[in-house]
Amino acid sequence: MKSPRLLRFILAFGVLVLMVPASHSTAWAQRGEGPLDSSPPQGQTEQEIIQKFAAKEKEFKLAREQYAYRQSLTVQTLDGDAVNGEFKEVEDVLFDDRGKREEHVVFAPQSTLVGIQMTKEDYDDIRNRMPFVLTTDEIPEYQILYVGKQRIDEIGTYVFDIAPKQIEKNKRYFQGRIWVDDRDFQIVKTYGKNVPDLGVKKRGQENLFPNFTTWRDQVDGKYWFPVYTKVDDMLHFSTGDIHIRQVVKYTDYKRFGSNVKITYEGQDIGKGASTSPPNSGSQPPPASAPPPKP
Repeated sequence: MKSPRLLRFILAFGVLVLMVPASHSTAWAQRGEGPLDSSPPQGQTEQEIIQKFAAKEKEFKLAREQYAYRQSLTVQTLDGDAVNGEFKEVEDVLFDDRGKREEHVVFAPQSTLVGIQMTKEDYDDIRNRMPFVLTTDEIPEYQILYVGKQRIDEIGTYVFDIAPKQIEKNKRYFQGRIWVDDRDFQIVKTYGKNVPDLGVKKRGQENLFPNFTTWRDQVDGKYWFPVYTKVDDMLHFSTGDIHIRQVVKYTDYKRFGSNVKITYEGQDIGKGASTSPPNSGSQPPPASAPPPKP
């Protein structure tokens, strides 16, 4: 997001700014989490766990590309505790008759946001970066530090902090913490931000990115899909601070029937007609780590 008072003559390419007080962000990041056990894993090494979950994430990334789903977005600006502006959008991610993926906006009333506006990077983050995936192909780009073991409600997880080893020009990365299910070896929760920030030395042209928390839940009993993302932050523009809240819900996952081969633990699950998984839009966010109501 960016302030509409800035660069009116240029196509908007800004994004959300995040600078959260440490106590606020820490409290949010730890919601639903049990005590952190920093002891090493038993029966396998940290590197073996990383290789296992990265391989599963690669399978999941391919599988998600074969699913249609609904993405519901709400962004609010606040004056103190009172909402003074709002943007809503509901978008269906579908497939055309040739199997090509496409986005179809089904609901988007006029924005009443105060002091900011939605931009290309905002939408790109929501679709592609907030549902963070870390695959075998991307592992070499990151420093990955084992932090310990922790329960997310009833789910046992391995916790890792990750950061890019180096920032290449025109590339963006995730930096933060991930929680990996200790049985399925898939990411079930993510907390952090996309880096690098852009335009930080150009007053009035800041393109900065928010911390966010994303929860996943199981779909079709195989993969953990992103279902809920939340941001609650103060945006520190050079022209002034703006408090925003943002919620993204990913619902109604349905597998598109295709001839693409998708394997899970050595078995082909990529054939057949579309199915309707248990996680529909009428159900709440995941029971494994339920976020509070927005």
